[in-house]
Order: sequence, then structure tokens, then C-alpha cells
Amino acid sequence: MRYTQYFVPTMREIPSEAETISHRLMMRAGMIRKVTSGIYTYLPLGLKVIRKVEDIVRAEMNRAGAIELLMPAVQPGELWMESGRWQFYGKELLRFHDRHNRDYCFGPTHEEIITDIARRELHSHKQLPVNFYQIQTKFRDEIRPRFGLMRGREFIMKDAYSFDVNDAGAEESYRKMYDAYNRIFKRCGLEFCGVEADSGAIGGSFSHEFMVLAQTGEDEIVRCSSCGYAANLERAEVANSTAGCDPKHGSMPAAEKVFTPAIKTIEELSSFMKAPYETILKTIVLLADGKPVAALVRGDHDVNMAKLKTLLGAGILELADQETVEKTTGAPVGFAGPVGLTIKIIADHSVRNMSDMITGGNEKDTHLKNVSLRDFEVTEFADIRIITPRDICPKCGSSIDFIRGIEVGHIFKLGTKYSESMKANFLNEKGEEQPFVMGCYGIGIGRTVAAAIEQHNDENGIIWPMPVAPFQVTILPLQVHQAEVMETAEKLYRELIDKGVEVLLDDRDERAGVKFNDADLLGVPIRLTIGSRGVKEGVAELKMRWEQVSQNISVGQATSIICDKIREFNDQAK
Repeated sequence: MRYTQYFVPTMREIPSEAETISHRLMMRAGMIRKVTSGIYTYLPLGLKVIRKVEDIVRAEMNRAGAIELLMPAVQPGELWMESGRWQFYGKELLRFHDRHNRDYCFGPTHEEIITDIARRELHSHKQLPVNFYQIQTKFRDEIRPRFGLMRGREFIMKDAYSFDVNDAGAEESYRKMYDAYNRIFKRCGLEFCGVEADSGAIGGSFSHEFMVLAQTGEDEIVRCSSCGYAANLERAEVANSTAGCDPKHGSMPAAEKVFTPAIKTIEELSSFMKAPYETILKTIVLLADGKPVAALVRGDHDVNMAKLKTLLGAGILELADQETVEKTTGAPVGFAGPVGLTIKIIADHSVRNMSDMITGGNEKDTHLKNVSLRDFEVTEFADIRIITPRDICPKCGSSIDFIRGIEVGHIFKLGTKYSESMKANFLNEKGEEQPFVMGCYGIGIGRTVAAAIEQHNDENGIIWPMPVAPFQVTILPLQVHQAEVMETAEKLYRELIDKGVEVLLDDRDERAGVKFNDADLLGVPIRLTIGSRGVKEGVAELKMRWEQVSQNISVGQATSIICDKIREFNDQAK
């Protein structure tokens, strides 16, 4: 492709709206343009990268035995009502009415549609297992779209859905997708990690997120330094250190009230009582599907809402409002404690080790000291807190690291959540009806592109991994008015294209500095510079985008050298 015949509207200034590296560079490199909040046009350069990622995804999904189809973006509300998600999904679901006043939504995901297809078309165990996938536009009405393609409202997604006869089959389908995802992100040239995750609004019993590792990532990941255990912060298990624990609660003095005027926070209470956070018991009152429940954690710990929600089997879990707290505890917010509570109390495992605790007194301006487990009744002990750097690996006991990442893929074991609610059944070997056991598997195509930039960039621009680069080589003739320079550039351009190499020939009449800056900004992996002095000597300057220095190579050998380098990088990504 010739630069003068292509469309690359680069920007010199950093767009004021762009908050992240990928957003800034995609705007500056002429890859995307904003249409409205969270919605972008993919310009030619951006679309080329999108298609590169799609091609890799499609190849590996096909290799794993998945079958491509294409479902509609607009979905009837009645299917979502069948699954129960119409009311549950929230305002992220873009709902509207057609001219007949019927309910519709713009699909954020396609579990309902694919389950409807399965119940209509799959009737026998002989048709299973099967896995359908699509690459299609989705819409989620994010409350605060930001970060360009990282958290937009409209986005391109690969979503797949497996149907199996039993849990063992579903486990095999899940493993195939897990392996396929590892191949996909390796082929994209990314450093990534598959981590255990919470299933969220999709539902299901188990899931993994695939994270591209980057310091700018929104998500925090816990990873074991020895056994390879990895999970996101929501899902990460905490090793239970209470085995054999037997605090001497009976030998403690009786609980005693302490006047604590206007002291509501852990920080204030620790300072006032001259007590470490570890001796303070936090009591958090929440509403689980509208019913109050108390969660207990140590003062230096925080409640993990995702774990607690799963434990309670709640559709909605949220902090109780002030009125509920006062009605439940008899005290304003900041003075809640477990002693005397009549609601369900869930305590973290670490609370078993505590004695001589300081808690809220369920009375204004009052706390209690000398509290122990004898003073209140815990409904259930469980792992309900967020893991900390001081914890150890829950699998092998080794130390753990905290790293940052960007979620680009998520796979779920759905079980029978959708097949049961939508009555999607098949006949098993005995001729009995039973629900499909399902899984679903998503990849954010645009997010993968943005994550690649977050991981691969420098102060000058993007550094594309070879497999997803919009062009593999850019040729820069510096003196376009000199016949020898352009003849050499054109000859190499044609030779490389004939070899199947994707080449951008910068044939603009621009200063060398402008061409070099744009080449760095666009991030094409291989740059070949043709200058008048080099042409006379029969050499060209070859530079890899991620290297600081360049090298002179023979013009006559340039095509074979470049083809060898491309082949080498492609082999590494396989």
C-alpha cells in the first residue's frame, strides 16, 4: 500500500479526551475516531489490526472444532424474560420498543439467542457435543464509557457457546476453549495469564479470565511464585489458617462498653483505643436480595463482595442504606457490631483466631472491648475477604505476587442455568429429557488490540507484535524526487509484495523527520530506509521498531533478509 493512496490521519497533539496509552496512540495513529460517548469508527489502519486479531481467533476456534454462525444484534425481550435476566441485567442492557411496542434489546451477549436455537434444533444426544461461535458487534450501555476501545459501549466480540450431555463433557469443552485461548493470545504476540475469576452477570459455576499483563491494567491479579496458581482479586482464595485454632474465649473478661464520641472509622477507632487494626472487628451490614445480612472481617481486611454474593446465592448484594443499618443494629452507620444482632452473620475464617476484640456497640457513640466469639453467634464461617500481599498461596503455601492486567477474554462454565430456565432439553441415551450442560467463551477483539498497545509501546508510539501489525514492513524513501531512490524503493516494494509481505511505502514528499516520527507512531515492526547515499553504496538501513540501533544491509539481499525475519517472528508466535 502506498501512503499517498491510503488514509492515515495522524495527529501530532495528544487528544485531551484520551486517558490511557492505547486510547491516545490509537487516536494519534489514525486508527479510530470517536462518534459519540463510547462509540468509535474504526479507520482503515485500526480495522486492519482488528481483522488480524479476528483471523487468529477464527483459525483457532475452527481448529478447536467450534462452528461459526452469526446471530442478530437486536434481540426480543421475551427471550431475556424467559432466562430471568431482563429484570436482573440492569441499565447496561439497552432496551427499546419497536413500532408495535414490543420489547427488544441490543445484545450485550447472546446466551438467550443461542439457547433458543439449541432447543429448536438440537433434540438428541447424538447431536452433541457442539460449540457455536460468532464474531459480532455488541452493545453495553456503560455508565461511564472511557479508555477508548478498552471500555466502550459498542464493541466487537467473539462469543462461543458449547452444549454437552453432562458435566464431564462440559469440562472437556471448557478445556478445549482454555487451550484455544492460550494459543490465540500467544499467536497475537502477547504476554498474558489465565486466571480464576468470578462469573458476574453471565452466571455459572466457574470461570477464567485471560489477562494481558500491563502496568496500566485496570485489574489486579494474584499469582503464585511457585505452583502457577493465578486469580483475579475478586476470585482469589485466601488460605485458611485457622486449622487447630482454639482461642481461649472463656478466660476473657466480660465485654465492656467504651464511649467513643463521633468515632466511626477504623482509623479513628484504632487511634482512639490505641489498638492495632488486627484487634478490631468490622461489621458490615448488607442487603442480599433485599434481606439484611452482616459480614465480619478483621479491621485490616476488606469484604470481598463477589465471594460473599456467591456464598449467599444472591442476585443482588449491596451495602445497606442508613435507614436499614439503624433499623437492624439500633445505631447509626459506623457503630454496628455483632453482639445482639438477630440477622444472619457471616464471618471470615480469620475471625476464628480473634479474641479480645473491639467491635461496634450497636449504640450511638459506643464501642465494645473484650469481645470474643462467646458473645455472639456466627451463622457461617467462610472465605469472604480480599486477599492481601501478606497472605500465602492457597494451593501450595508459597509467596504470592500482585500484578496488573487487562481482561481480554473470559470463559464460563454455565451448567444448566440457561437451559433449565428456558426449557432447552434433549433426549439422552435412555430417551429421557434432560437440560443441556452449557459453557460460554468470549474475547473482546477491540480490547485485545488496545491491550496489545498498552503492553507494547514507548514514548514515540506503538510497537506492534508482528502477528497483529497492520503492515509488516514500512519502506521510507527519503528523497522522493531522486529517481534512483524511488526506483530502488519501488523495486523492493514490488519484490516484498510478490513474496506476500504486507508493505507500506511512504511515498510522501515529506521531511525525513516527519517520516521517521510517523513510522514510530504507527509501530510497523520493520522499517527499511532508502537514502541517496545508501543507494550509491548499494545499502539500505534496516531497523526493528523495538530496537534502538539500525543496521545497513545490502539492497540486493534486503527482500530475503526481511522475509527471514518475518518467518522467524511468525514461528515464535505459533
